[in-house]
Amino acid sequence: MAETPNCPQCDMENTYFDGTVYICPDCSNEWSTDGNDVEADDTPRDSNGAELIDGDAVTVIKDLKVRGSSMVIKRGTKVKSIRLTENPEEVDCKIDGSSIVLKTCFLKKG
Repeated sequence: MAETPNCPQCDMENTYFDGTVYICPDCSNEWSTDGNDVEADDTPRDSNGAELIDGDAVTVIKDLKVRGSSMVIKRGTKVKSIRLTENPEEVDCKIDGSSIVLKTCFLKKG
């Protein structure tokens, strides 16, 4: 069986080929490997495709383990006042007094 590539948006391994394009169920990204794709804009977007801006409030859509600690960010955690980073796939925020960088594919606006 051929190896499926990691998602180019969230770098998760859980991808599959549906016959025409590759799909990532974690962030809903769809892409093909034929080289004819137009590069997407660098606008930070949440898991539903809504544009994120500095100061937005977001909600975590999945339990996330924090690397280097025993802390777990629970699904449904509301995060206020996010800050955009140079990488459009990441935002900086504070949760329980700790400064943390989160991937946008695990967030939803609102």
